[in-house]
Amino acid sequence: MPLVFVTAWHMLVGRCGIKPGDTVLVLGANSGVGTAAIQIAKLFNARVIATAGDEKKMEKARELGADYVINHYQRKISEEVKKITNKAMCDIVFEHVGQATWPESMKSLKPGGQLVTCGATSGTEASFDIRFLFARQLSFLGSYMGTMGEFHDVFKHIFAGKLDPVVDKTFPLRDAAMAHEYLEASSMFGKVVLNP
Repeated sequence: MPLVFVTAWHMLVGRCGIKPGDTVLVLGANSGVGTAAIQIAKLFNARVIATAGDEKKMEKARELGADYVINHYQRKISEEVKKITNKAMCDIVFEHVGQATWPESMKSLKPGGQLVTCGATSGTEASFDIRFLFARQLSFLGSYMGTMGEFHDVFKHIFAGKLDPVVDKTFPLRDAAMAHEYLEASSMFGKVVLNP
């Protein structure tokens, strides 16, 4: 909870100043920060568009509160965002995948939109036409963990039952290799826990 929820809170609340009515695109709904971001965005009465890689994960994202879910293996994210928003696009893109999704993340922003990132799972290089950045007055924000005050805010919501950690599966510590294989196959929705 401290890692994914505080990170997602800092990204959406601390860095982007999320507000009711914002449209938020959450990349990788099945990840720990993705599951946290969906819940936090809904807590702020935002409209959530999430991405996931199969029907099972898409359904779980909807159960968490995502209003729309895009299969990122079968659809072009920005084109689907354009359809869903009637060409208005997103106020915030919650990005943590990196190189593989960066171009689609940028294209999914409305003029004046904010892309906030905390990771580079698929690669560290991101290239873009600088004219697109300044002509559309976009903001690219980096984010890392969060503050102690944000930690306390998050845990108030967790203890009140408004935010719930998502644990996909637990493994005994002796099966750590099996747990890594499970993660590498991208089979999870939420966190995988090793028990000693």
